Amino acid sequence: MGTDVYGDIQKGERGAWISIGAYLVLSAFKLWAGWRYSSEALTADGFNNLTDIVASVAVLIGLRISRKPPDQDHPYGHLRAETIAALIASFIMATVGIQVLIEAVRSLWQGGVTEPNVSAGWVALIASAAMFLVYAYNVRLARRIRNRALHAAAQDNRSDALVSIGAAAGVFGSRLGLPWLDTVAAIGVGVLILKTAWDIFASATHALTDGFDVKQLMDLRSTVQHTDGVRQIKDIRARIHGSTVLADVIVTVDPNLSLAESHGISDAIEQSMRRKHNIMHVHVHVEPDEAR
Repeated sequence: MGTDVYGDIQKGERGAWISIGAYLVLSAFKLWAGWRYSSEALTADGFNNLTDIVASVAVLIGLRISRKPPDQDHPYGHLRAETIAALIASFIMATVGIQVLIEAVRSLWQGGVTEPNVSAGWVALIASAAMFLVYAYNVRLARRIRNRALHAAAQDNRSDALVSIGAAAGVFGSRLGLPWLDTVAAIGVGVLILKTAWDIFASATHALTDGFDVKQLMDLRSTVQHTDGVRQIKDIRARIHGSTVLADVIVTVDPNLSLAESHGISDAIEQSMRRKHNIMHVHVHVEPDEAR
C-alpha cells in the first residue's frame, strides 16, 4: 500500500478525536441535564451520544491498526481492521438502543410521564449547534482526504444534530400541554440508534463479504472500456478493503502489440482509475484479443 493511503488515514484520526471529544462533553452535559430537568428525550439523546463515543473509538482503533504496514501474515495490510471495529461498534450501539427503547416504552405504558423543564429544550438546541460545527469540520476533512470512514462519521455527526433538534421539539411540545411528547421523542431516539446500528452492521458485513456496489462497478467498467487500446473487458471485479478499493481487471488488446505497448495500456488503465475514482490499487491483466 502506498504511503499516501497511510498519510490520509493519519489525518482521518484527527476527525475521530474531535468527534470523541465533542461526544464526551455533550453526552455528560445531556445526561446531567436530562436528569436535572426530567427530560426522557434529552436523556435518551445523551445515551445516543454515548454509543457514538463507542463508534468513534472503534473507528479510531481501526484506523490505528489499519496503519500497520503489510507483514508476513497480512500481505494486503491491516486495512480491514477499520471495518471489523465498525462491526463490533454496531452490536454495542444496538444494545444501548434496545435499552433506551425499553425504558421509554415502559414509561409511556405505565403512565409515569413527567413534564420536563423548558431548560432541557435549550440544552438540546445548544448541543445540536455544537454537533453541526463538528459535522462541518469532519465532512470537509473527509472530502479533502477522501476518507470513507471519516465521511461516514461526519454523516453520523449530522444525524446526532438532528436528533437533538427532535429532542428539543419533544421538550417544547410537552410544555404546550402534551407531556407525553417528550417520552415519544425518547422512543424516536431509541429507534434511530437501532437504525444507525443496523446501517453500520449492514455496511460492514457487506464489505467483509467482498460485496461491492453494482452501479459503482459499472462506472469502473466504463472507465476501463474507454481507455485507448482496450478492445474488450473479459472480467472486472472490485472489493472494499478498509477505506480503500481493490480492483482486478482482465482486458484484451491487439495481439500484434509489443509487451511494452501492452504494458502501456495497463498503466493507462491504472492512471484513469486513480484520477477518476481515486482507486490506488488496480491489478490489470492483459490478454491478446483472439477474436479479431
